[in-house]
Amino acid sequence: MRPMSVLLLGASLAMSVLARAQAQQSILGYHGDPARSGHFLVPSLTFDRARSLRLDESFRAQMSGHVYSQPLYWRAPGSNSGILIVATEDNVVVAIDAASGKELWNRSLGKPVPRSSLACGNISPLGVTGTPVIDEAAETIYLDAAVERPSGPRHLVFALSLKDGVPRPGWPVDVMDAIGGASPSFVARDQNQRGALVMLAGSVSVPYGGHFGDCGQYHGFIVGISVSDPRTVRSWATRARGGGIWAPGGISSDGKSMFVTTGNTFAATTWSDGEAVVRLSPDLHRSNDPRDFFAPSDWQTLDARDADLSGTNPLPLDFSDGSRGLILALGKDRKAYLLDRGNLGGIGGQLAVATVSERAVITAPATYPAADGVFVAFEAQGTSCPTQARGQGVVALKIRAGPPPAMSTAWCAPLRGRGSPIVTTTDGHANPIVWIVGAEGDNQLHGLRGDTGESLVTAPLRAMTGLRHFQTLIATEDRLYVAADETVYAFAF
Repeated sequence: MRPMSVLLLGASLAMSVLARAQAQQSILGYHGDPARSGHFLVPSLTFDRARSLRLDESFRAQMSGHVYSQPLYWRAPGSNSGILIVATEDNVVVAIDAASGKELWNRSLGKPVPRSSLACGNISPLGVTGTPVIDEAAETIYLDAAVERPSGPRHLVFALSLKDGVPRPGWPVDVMDAIGGASPSFVARDQNQRGALVMLAGSVSVPYGGHFGDCGQYHGFIVGISVSDPRTVRSWATRARGGGIWAPGGISSDGKSMFVTTGNTFAATTWSDGEAVVRLSPDLHRSNDPRDFFAPSDWQTLDARDADLSGTNPLPLDFSDGSRGLILALGKDRKAYLLDRGNLGGIGGQLAVATVSERAVITAPATYPAADGVFVAFEAQGTSCPTQARGQGVVALKIRAGPPPAMSTAWCAPLRGRGSPIVTTTDGHANPIVWIVGAEGDNQLHGLRGDTGESLVTAPLRAMTGLRHFQTLIATEDRLYVAADETVYAFAF
């Protein structure tokens, strides 16, 4: 019999190897997984090492265009190094060596749409805004690009080889042509695509909403395209005009279903899919079962106030004790809603609701384990901060599954800017660190202890330039990466 110390050492080494193997996996979509958890496993990134974080001045990355989407990270089978994939509003997709920043390939998708071609909006030019998704088995990346054509703006969904950026046969798909017979109709000029894409059951699903200013005949749309036969295209849309799906996190998934939040609708006298959390199957079949949707009982008031739910993606929550899965929805109405994932509850069917912010919540949340529940961190102006004066910052909710489920504010921390956080841990639980950029504020990277909110990056890092609101970041085994206009910043630890 081997000594216990040897067994413990072997178990420890095995866990370390497993953790490092998990940490070196590719980052295939927004916030690291289809559930949009924003939780990244980085075994070497402890609280102490976070204090030594520094900008890697040797990393030099350049590309053309403004950047609103999150970068992705792919490590080819058998490769010792990874590549970053960044898509820009110039309709440029670039692959970058993750160690040096050197460009590996560059693909132009067509002329971006000028602001003059749109009835409203606040992005100019308009190209790729939503975060793409990677099919690792097929070594393919999927994304939507707004392209200016002689006939006007079009939305084209591309499939590009990860190795060289070459379009796959049968792609791109012109969405307006592909679902031309749909009702309501898809008006490409009035639709905008800024939510993240997701892959499920052999299809890539793309969410759409409207432009800033709510002009034209837009709806909340989801378009699903078969990756094996791009001629097979399905769609789902809100019945009323409006109801855009515009959260940066776009579509979330628990591996069986997809979940989206919709925005305000116009002139709806009966509920018509707006102000809602909607569950969809991969075939995008419409369900009128109350188990498959939720809307607050005051949805008409929210419509009138433009206080919709679609500022953030629905966040699936799972608990280590095997409790029923929940959905958290955060809204522009300043509230947090807890929903039963198996029965969303219909109109007014939430399990719990609380006002958690003094202003609209419009950036993506991130979740990570707590001792007796989960934490959810998001950028907000907290209403129930335990120790901090109210103000712009980061809020962490502590959520318990119940029954009944409950939520409370665990901590708040100051922040000047509107970024979307992620979380790193060393083994899934230990050393939780909430990372967030002060986008369009102080433009710095901030690291906070996930259990207390204490700042770990005590010496200010160099401010970045070109950060766009809602921007998030990614974590790999040895760096944090932040995409900005015409560049990517790398932080080493």
